[in-house]
Amino acid sequence: MWSRLVTTRAALLAAFLLIAAPAAAAAERELAAAVDEFVEVEVATVGMATPHGVPVVLLREPGGGEMIPIFIGHDTARAIILALRDAQLPRPMTHDLLGDVIGSLDARLTRMYVDDIAGNTFLGMLELEAAGREEPIRVDTRPSDGIALALRTGASIHVAPEVLEEARLINYRGLDESEQIVSAVGITVMAPTAELREALGLPDREGVVVTEAVGTARGAGLEPGALVLAVNGETPDSPMGFLQLVQKTPESERVRIRYWLDGTTREVRLHTDVPDRPGQNL
Repeated sequence: MWSRLVTTRAALLAAFLLIAAPAAAAAERELAAAVDEFVEVEVATVGMATPHGVPVVLLREPGGGEMIPIFIGHDTARAIILALRDAQLPRPMTHDLLGDVIGSLDARLTRMYVDDIAGNTFLGMLELEAAGREEPIRVDTRPSDGIALALRTGASIHVAPEVLEEARLINYRGLDESEQIVSAVGITVMAPTAELREALGLPDREGVVVTEAVGTARGAGLEPGALVLAVNGETPDSPMGFLQLVQKTPESERVRIRYWLDGTTREVRLHTDVPDRPGQNL
């Protein structure tokens, strides 16, 4: 009870300081790279760094792109997985609470930066717009917290080129298949369990189940409950397999997604750019 109270008070105080403090005092440091150098990325999934099993969030570069692992904590890993599942909890977690408080103060989180790395420690920055402020407010943050908050609010996520290069050296593996929840090109998928097949009336065919579709994927007809049968002509054998097939798409081409929905098989072609996510900013 006491720990929850402390966390809640800390979140409220942090949100107040973001808006009430002068912009120059809100951030303890400057961005480590110029804004126009950052690369926008999509949160793909959560995995584990090898060989020690430390959680990492996997970020996908646009145009297919490589996976960029960023070290995170176990609690934040759970928060990111819940955000990818678009899980609606009966009571707000800390990141939900902070997003609600920022919105209630007539402000919004627009961008989250992963801008530097010191040893094995990644550094991040939140960028907010507030009523009555001409300049954006930037606040130092742990990237894991910033990413979880960005997923809940619809803010975009950007990584500095130097961080991209360093993070590529981290080895990782996916979670067990039953725990995997993966997003790419605006499509979030998970393994089709027997319960899901029965509940959704899915055919007895290999593939992965769509749990969320946003942006052009949604506009093209993909919906939760669809079964992705093939990516560029190959069948995904797991959520991570789906992600790897998307990554293989040549940068100059669109990814071809064949799926089953309501008894009909269809195919769409999607850009591999980073899609917008729904949130309070949209």
